[in-house]
Amino acid sequence: MSAVPRSEKPVKPAKQGGRFRRMIERLSTSQEELHSAELQEDAEAAGCTRICDCDDREIVKVTGTLRTVTLRPRAGVPALEAELFDGSAALDVVWLGRRSIVGIEPGRKMIASGRIAMSHGRRVLFNPKYELRPLGQEH
Repeated sequence: MSAVPRSEKPVKPAKQGGRFRRMIERLSTSQEELHSAELQEDAEAAGCTRICDCDDREIVKVTGTLRTVTLRPRAGVPALEAELFDGSAALDVVWLGRRSIVGIEPGRKMIASGRIAMSHGRRVLFNPKYELRPLGQEH
């Protein structure tokens, strides 16, 4: 054994999953980006404001796809809540005093208008005027 230190090999960073996993992540990310871009184009074509550009207490007209629809009581009163996503951001749409509304379901496209409020750091539209987009209609 000699006193001369051995040259150490550079340590390669550990891979985060295999080639297949990276390919799947790339494909899913690009699909989400394509969907977001399509939703933003729909908003522009409909003459709506992008959700990310909406400020507190501003009267807006927005469009997007409903991601989730849930029934959450607020102060003992039934409230139907839905998350509307337009590709730029999401906002909560809340109908107070309603347990359900025909046509309000995940995946449905709609246009909503009203005054934006901020609640717990999220944009919210309470009891908006709304228009459901026909099923199967792209624009």
